[in-house]
Amino acid sequence: MTEPTRNPAIALCRNCTTETGADATRCPACGTPRILAHPELGSLAIAHIDCDAFYASVEKRDDPSLRDKPVIVGGGRRGVVSAACYIARIKGVRSAMPMFKALKLCPEATVIRPDMEKYAAVGRQIREMMRDITPLVEPLSIDEAFLDLTGTERLHHAVPAASLIRLVNRVEREIGVTASVGLSYNKFLAKLASDLDKPRGFAVIGKAEALDFLENLPVTRIWGVGAALHRKLTADGLRTIGHIRTQDEVRLVSRYGAIGFRLARFSHGEDMREVTPHSLPKNLSAETTFASDISDMDELLRRLWPLCERVTDRMKKRDLAGRTITLKLKTAAFKTLTRSQALPDPTQLAETLYRGALPLLERAVAAAPPDSGFRLIGVGLSNFADPIEADPLDLADPDAEQRKRVEDVIDEVRGKLGRDAIGKGRAIRPDR
Repeated sequence: MTEPTRNPAIALCRNCTTETGADATRCPACGTPRILAHPELGSLAIAHIDCDAFYASVEKRDDPSLRDKPVIVGGGRRGVVSAACYIARIKGVRSAMPMFKALKLCPEATVIRPDMEKYAAVGRQIREMMRDITPLVEPLSIDEAFLDLTGTERLHHAVPAASLIRLVNRVEREIGVTASVGLSYNKFLAKLASDLDKPRGFAVIGKAEALDFLENLPVTRIWGVGAALHRKLTADGLRTIGHIRTQDEVRLVSRYGAIGFRLARFSHGEDMREVTPHSLPKNLSAETTFASDISDMDELLRRLWPLCERVTDRMKKRDLAGRTITLKLKTAAFKTLTRSQALPDPTQLAETLYRGALPLLERAVAAAPPDSGFRLIGVGLSNFADPIEADPLDLADPDAEQRKRVEDVIDEVRGKLGRDAIGKGRAIRPDR
C-alpha cells in the first residue's frame, strides 16, 4: 500500500479515486469523465455531507417504480412539502411550499406521507459509515453532518478528498441514496460548498478563492441571519457578504450585538468552530418542579410559557425543528401524566409550542382526579426535522407570519441586551 501524495495540486476520479492530472478529461483507470480537480484538493480536510432530496430518495429506493417519476413527500392538500425529488424540483416544487401550490406546479407527482422513523433509521446507518472514516462527525440533522478528516491520511492511505469519495460511493451502493460533499478549510465554507453541485456533487472552496467566492453572496448565506437581521442589514446598505467585509468588527458588534463577531469573521472566510462529535438528541425538553402544588389552570399556563421559550431557544441554537409536542405533569401523588401531539409542520417557535401544548394541558388536567394539585410541569419537542421546513407560511392562519416576526425581534433584542431585556406579557398574565 503506497503512502498518500503530499502534493496538494491533484485531481481524483469520482468513481475509483485514481489520482490523475488536473487537465485530464477521463479517468485513466476506469474511463469515467467524473474528475474532481482543485489546486488545494490534497490539503483540505473539513467536509459537509448532505444527502440529496433525502426523504424522496429513500421512498424511490423502496419503490423502484417511482425512479423516473416526480415524488413529493408531505401532507395532504392543506399541508406542506417536506421534500421533493429533483424531477419535481424542475417543475418548481420546493420544501416548505404549500401542498396545493406544489400540486398545481406538478399535478402528476406521487405524494407520499412522511415516515420519519424510516428516514431516521437510514440516517443512523449513514452516520455509522461516516464514523468509519473519522470519529469527528457532527450531525446537523438526520441526513447531513460535518466531518473533520485531519490526520486520517496515514490511516486510510489517502487524502481526505479520496476518503470522502469512497464514503459517498459506499452510501450510494449500500444504502441506495446519493449525497453531495462540500470540502474546505472550515465549517462555514464546507457547508456553502455542499450546495454548489447537487445532486451527486463534490465542490471545493479553497483558501485562495474564498474571499472572491463570498464577495457577492447575499448576507442570508451566513448562518444565523434570519428575517429580522436581514431587514436591518439591508436597511444599513449591507446586502452582500462583501459589503459586510468592508465594516469594522467593533462597529458590527456595536450595531448588531454578539452576532456581529460572526458577521465579521465569516465575511473574511474565517470560522474557528471545531467539528464536535455528538449524537442528535431524541428530544429537547424543559421542566420545573413547584415549591408547592398548583391546581389553578392560569398559574400552570404561566409556568408553561418560559419552558416553551427555553426549549425553542435550545432548538434554534442546535439548528433543529421539532414535529411532536409532549407535555408532562406530575400530580401531588407523584403520578406522571404525559400527552403528545404531532404538529402539522415542524417548528422552532415558542408561540407555536405553547399553542400546541395548551390543549394537551387542558386534557391532562381534565383527566386528573378532581381538585388534584400538580408538583411538576414539563414540555418538549421531538421528531426532529430540517429547520428549513419549520414554520412555513400558513394561508389558513394569516397571523402566523406576524407571530414569527415578533419572536425574531425578541430573539434579536435578547441577543444584544440579555434574556431579561424583553419578553411577552404572557409570562405575567397567561392568555389562552
